[in-house]
Amino acid sequence: MSESEILFEVKDGLGVITLNRPKALNALSYGMILEMEKVIPGWEKDPAVKAVILRGAGDRAFCAGGDVAGLYREMRDDPKGTLRRDFFRDEYIVNRRIYRYAKPWISLIDGINMGGGVGLSAHGSHSVASEKFLFAMPETTIGLFPDVGGGYFLTRLKGALGTFLALTSHRLKVADAIWAGIVDAHVPSARMDELQAALGAADLAGPDANRKVDAVIARFSADGGMPTLPSLMPDIDRCFSAETVAEIEAKLRAHPGEWAAKQLAALLKLSPLSMAITLEQLRRCANRSFEDVMTIEYRMSQRCMQAGHDFFEGVRALLIDKDQKPQWNPPSIDGVTREMVEDHFKPVANDLFFD
Repeated sequence: MSESEILFEVKDGLGVITLNRPKALNALSYGMILEMEKVIPGWEKDPAVKAVILRGAGDRAFCAGGDVAGLYREMRDDPKGTLRRDFFRDEYIVNRRIYRYAKPWISLIDGINMGGGVGLSAHGSHSVASEKFLFAMPETTIGLFPDVGGGYFLTRLKGALGTFLALTSHRLKVADAIWAGIVDAHVPSARMDELQAALGAADLAGPDANRKVDAVIARFSADGGMPTLPSLMPDIDRCFSAETVAEIEAKLRAHPGEWAAKQLAALLKLSPLSMAITLEQLRRCANRSFEDVMTIEYRMSQRCMQAGHDFFEGVRALLIDKDQKPQWNPPSIDGVTREMVEDHFKPVANDLFFD
C-alpha cells in the first residue's frame, strides 16, 4: 500500500482521517483498513483527541466502496490467497469499532458514499452530507449483498425502505438521505472546512460530547431540499414488503405505472442468488445486535468468496471486462433453492465473534 492512500493527523484536538485515493473515488483497500485499525484505538484512549473527523480526498467522492477488484484478482491469480478472508474480517472489525467508539465519530461526506464507505460513516455518531452527496448500497449489482452492517442499519429504516435500497441499489441524494435518517444534516460543500475548524475550536469534553457536536453542526446546517421518498413510500411498502424475491417481482408486475416497471427491470438484471440471500440477510438481522449482524455477514461474505460464486462473475462483468453481461447462476429466481440460500449462513472455520 502506498503510504498516501490514507492520511492521519491530529489537528485542534481532532483526529482527522482522510481517505486519499481520489482517482479511485477513495475506494477502500485492505491496506487502508489495516492502517485505520492501527490508529483509531489509540485515538479513542488519547485525551488529546476529543473527536474523529473522517473525510475523502478530491471533489468527487467520500468513499465509493471496497476495492472488490482486488478480491477478484486474487481469486484469478492466487486461489489459495488469504485476502478474501482477511479483507472482510478486518473491515468488519473496523466497522464495529466505529459503532462502539467512545468519542464522536463525524463523517463529512462531500460526494459519493457507497458500500464500504457507508460502513465507515453510517455507524458513527454523526454524518454530515454536502449537496454532492450520493448514497447507494450497490452490492447486488456484483452478486454480493449489502454488508458492512447493512443488515443492521437498513432494517431500521422506515417501512420497506431498507429492502428497497438493498435489492435495487437505488441512489439517494442528500434530501432523501436526511429524511430516511441515513445522514444527520446537510452542510454545503463550501462550508465543510469551516465546520471542521469550528469543531476543532469547540469544547467537546464531558459525557454530552455528542450533543455539543450537534450544536456546532446546527450552526452550519442548510436546507437539503424536498425529499422524493415520502411520495414513493406507499409503493415501496406495497411492493417490497413481500416474503420472497419472486413475490416482490410479482407485485411489481401487477403494479401499474412507470415506477414499478423501472424497479422490475432493475431487479431482472441482478443476480437472483444475491437478491435471495440479501432478503434472507435482512430477515435474520432485523432486531439483532450489531455484533450478531457482523457475524452473520462475515459468514455470508466467506460463502460469496468461494470459487464459482456470482460475486466473481459480477465483478468481472461490471469492473474487469466491463461487458455488462454477467452470466448469473442460476439465471432466474425460480432456480434459487432454499439450500443455496441456507448455505450462506452456516458457520465458517474462521468465524468472526466479538467480546
